[in-house]
Amino acid sequence: MKFLASGVSAPGPDGREVRPPRQRKRRFRPGLASSSRAPADGTRAQVALPILLIAVITLVASVAPLAIHLSPLLVAAPTCTAAIARTRLTVAMALAASAAVVLVDWHDNLVHTALLPIHIGAVLAVSAFAIAARALHDRDLRELTQVRAVSETAQRVLLRPLPRTLGSLRLASMYRAATAHALVGGDLYAAARTGCTNRILIGDVRGKGLPAIEDASALLGAFREAVHEHEKLPELAAALERSVRRHLAEMAERDPDSAERFITAALVELPDGEETVRVVNCGHPPPLLKQQGRTTLLCGSRPAPPLGLAGSTADTFPLDTFAFGPGDTLLLYTDGLIETRDATGNFYPFLERAATWAWRCPHTLLRHISQDLKSYAGGHLNDDLAMVAVHCPAPSLHASEALACRTPETTA
Repeated sequence: MKFLASGVSAPGPDGREVRPPRQRKRRFRPGLASSSRAPADGTRAQVALPILLIAVITLVASVAPLAIHLSPLLVAAPTCTAAIARTRLTVAMALAASAAVVLVDWHDNLVHTALLPIHIGAVLAVSAFAIAARALHDRDLRELTQVRAVSETAQRVLLRPLPRTLGSLRLASMYRAATAHALVGGDLYAAARTGCTNRILIGDVRGKGLPAIEDASALLGAFREAVHEHEKLPELAAALERSVRRHLAEMAERDPDSAERFITAALVELPDGEETVRVVNCGHPPPLLKQQGRTTLLCGSRPAPPLGLAGSTADTFPLDTFAFGPGDTLLLYTDGLIETRDATGNFYPFLERAATWAWRCPHTLLRHISQDLKSYAGGHLNDDLAMVAVHCPAPSLHASEALACRTPETTA
């Protein structure tokens, strides 16, 4: 085995020489994310435009009267190059424009006059300013690319993607931040498997911006630690409440408004071998269950207050149990779904649209909801949105459903 691992051939069972498969080496470029790379040094269109300008001006100057001097117009080539291409191409076009100046002035019989150095100097001076501006732009672009790469990495560490499967269940998640270029906002979700139990958290932090991200980070960290330490769901909710209160107490020293901050959340537990789902709701929109062709909101008997405002003992958090078996799908969501409005101010008809959704594949379900929501709002969404879909496949259809649902995690 050591020979194979090191890339050296070894004899096979039939005595023939067996070589391990060759692995392609991937180059790693530090500081650059695949989704935010800087543009290349010049495309064909970027190169063609300034060359075309030089050619046209030179051609027109060759047929124009000698009294009309068009060589100063050649400064347009390096100037437009600086606007659309990188520094090296701008330098090349500045030199090409200078050569064209000499050619045009030779045609105009200005080679031995004082106008030739003036024309060349004007082109080079303007080109120098354009090149300097482009160099500063390229430097800022590189810095922005690196900052975005680091930011995206940090945000993905905070809100980790959910697994495609959790025990025998199939999961899909979708997150859309209201802030432009942000991956994480005030909404959150997490999932964990503890023994023979699957647990899912979804929450919504009051407020937006950096304070909301700080609160979301505190709750996610507390959940990932406490989910493995508490056997019962109300005990887990009480532990999260204590963690959120400690966090808000620390924030109060530098943010007087932290006393008004809270987090709505729903904790869901789906144990193996039991066709049930247990829910502790802390002021969060109730989950939606698709079961035997019917859609039902899982409204508990008595929701607990949001985290940060509730009690610190387990009896503060009522536990509700509902039926959840093969073929059923559970949708967890934040208020970004139900509070979306159209151009006339009407709320998204959540329950009416739910009857038309395709619930069999959780990935297809979330993708359909996202597209329908965006269409309803006219493409303008003002609030963060997080959704998690959980599907329990029927045993007889498990293989066919898995093949029909090979879709990566849904994002928006």
